[in-house]
Amino acid sequence: MTILNKLFTPAASINTFSPQAIANQDKMPSGDRYDWKILIVDDVPVNVKVVKAYLANAGYSNFVTETEAANVASLLGKESPDLMLLDIMMPEFSGLDILREVRASERFGHMPVLILTSTESSEIKREALELGATDFLAKPVDPDELILRVRNTLKLREYQNNLERKVRERTAELEHSRIDIIECLAKAAEYRDNETGRHVIRVSKYVAVIADELGFDEETVFQLEQAAKLHDIGKIAIPDSILQKADLLTADEYHIMQTHCSAGKKIFESVSHEDRRHFNKHTSAGAALIMNSGSPLLEMASTIALTHHERWDGSGYPIGLSGEDIPIEGRITAVADVYDALSSKRVYKPAFPREKCFSIMEQSRGSHFDPAILDAFFRRRKDIIDIQIHYADIDLT
Repeated sequence: MTILNKLFTPAASINTFSPQAIANQDKMPSGDRYDWKILIVDDVPVNVKVVKAYLANAGYSNFVTETEAANVASLLGKESPDLMLLDIMMPEFSGLDILREVRASERFGHMPVLILTSTESSEIKREALELGATDFLAKPVDPDELILRVRNTLKLREYQNNLERKVRERTAELEHSRIDIIECLAKAAEYRDNETGRHVIRVSKYVAVIADELGFDEETVFQLEQAAKLHDIGKIAIPDSILQKADLLTADEYHIMQTHCSAGKKIFESVSHEDRRHFNKHTSAGAALIMNSGSPLLEMASTIALTHHERWDGSGYPIGLSGEDIPIEGRITAVADVYDALSSKRVYKPAFPREKCFSIMEQSRGSHFDPAILDAFFRRRKDIIDIQIHYADIDLT
């Protein structure tokens, strides 16, 4: 392992630059920038000084220089240059060794690298190109050619940076739109038996708190919070006469209510003709409405819609899974959903006091709930109560 391996990690893909490929100049950023950070690597100090002087005369002023190839790794990590001018023929590590490690790096794999070389070897040049060299400059360096190639390379870098920024902005806009759509869809289902629609918000917030306590990374916590908003999407498939019934459900009505899980699953999947024939059953309907969407978030939502009424001891529905066979996102949502059901007013019951809710849930440890997830819920009791207060249902009557 070279010293460079200590810093660099493999990149999924490499994107190199070619100044000759610059086209449509009217679309490129106007005006030259001179604040780019340029790294010059050459084992001969006078060569470094000459190249630096040429570029300084052209207006560039932000330089990092190195004559020891072994120091390049730590220098890159510390300085994060925008462009590297790299000599090929150096002792200990050649320029090709450095280029190979740079192009294998996730952090610097896209950094433009101009090769400085006096060799006429077509084999070395071909290898450099295969490793992702941006372009070549022959030694001794011609100042006009140096300045033009550096300028064009940096213009292309700026153009790419602008495109990447626009892509990030557009991606963020799409993400916000997707979240808005998820919330609207979740509330649309919830309004059918909860006129404020805040149940889905509270449950999703509880899920995020539990997931955070369990040690999930920030991105996964966010995904779980969004996906949990759709846990009851299968209620769309349940008749109002059952969903809004104030009295106890009959056995047949309860069976239909249970189907909201499979109905929720069906919302997220492309269903076959045979599936559609059976599409009369809250849980399975909800999950299937999302399945096979191609979106990791909606795949997670599908799993939650299908499994949030499964029980740790296997007595839940619609599948009857038990223990860790129940996906963890379903186990987390089960705790969040039951707490909100207990602590909220429903057409068939008043809101229970918090301590009664906690007591009922504790009694279901190891039967309804995964003990580890229930413990995480209780450890974040203050956060749970804060969410409950902040997103309390508003009486619209």
